[in-house]
Amino acid sequence: MGVTIGVTFRPQLPPEDLRGVVEAAEAAGTHELWLWEDCFLEGGLTTTVAALAWSTRLRVGIGVLPVPMRNPAVTAMEAATVARLFPGRFVLGLGHGVQDWMRQIGAGVESPMTLLREHVTAVRDLLAGRNVDVAGRYVRLDGVALDWPPTEPPELVVAGRGPKTVALAGELADGLVLEGSGTLDDVRRARELVDAARSAAGLPGQCRIVAYTPVETRDPDLARTVADQVAALTDAGADTVVLEAPEDAPDPRPLIELVPGLL
Repeated sequence: MGVTIGVTFRPQLPPEDLRGVVEAAEAAGTHELWLWEDCFLEGGLTTTVAALAWSTRLRVGIGVLPVPMRNPAVTAMEAATVARLFPGRFVLGLGHGVQDWMRQIGAGVESPMTLLREHVTAVRDLLAGRNVDVAGRYVRLDGVALDWPPTEPPELVVAGRGPKTVALAGELADGLVLEGSGTLDDVRRARELVDAARSAAGLPGQCRIVAYTPVETRDPDLARTVADQVAALTDAGADTVVLEAPEDAPDPRPLIELVPGLL
């Protein structure tokens, strides 16, 4: 199909299930495994490192880390370490986080968009090996530079669906993660917005769109359903389709078994 196929390891699964899913995904030829960090389940970076260590070819993406929970210097230090340990196989995703959860932990802010812009910009510059001085509304760094920047910065993606966040991804990041509650029209509109923002910023190349798609794994015609969803999302402008099992049946292995037929 010419599209990148991924699956999610939902944090509703216990961490000890991760290795079996990683090994199944790699054996099936799955291109990418996507993890995320929901309060108060599993750490995104810890599970990412384990998944990368248990595989040799699989790319692993965090979709995503909530930026209010971390100082950007810490985000960059951790991401640089992972990128150096597993060059070319790590995708760093950043996002607003669920605002109720962010307030619950005392990390809510008045302007999530401002915070995301400042955080993504600082992390991007630190991973590029730059010395960063910034005194923003939320991000303040005084002559910060990484001692161990990655030789090749990891792919940096931003998650969101609102037009401002989608445009920010096109302007500042390498890709956009769309969670799976939207429509095909949302994917088409996101394609237009990220392309326009990237062009306006004078950036080369295309912003990758990673589209999560929920799949009912108990569907009696699962293979046909998945193939149809992948084709529709690709036609709408997605570059990567990530198959997501339901929360009440989160094991992705029924989806992983279909991957060879999609490649």
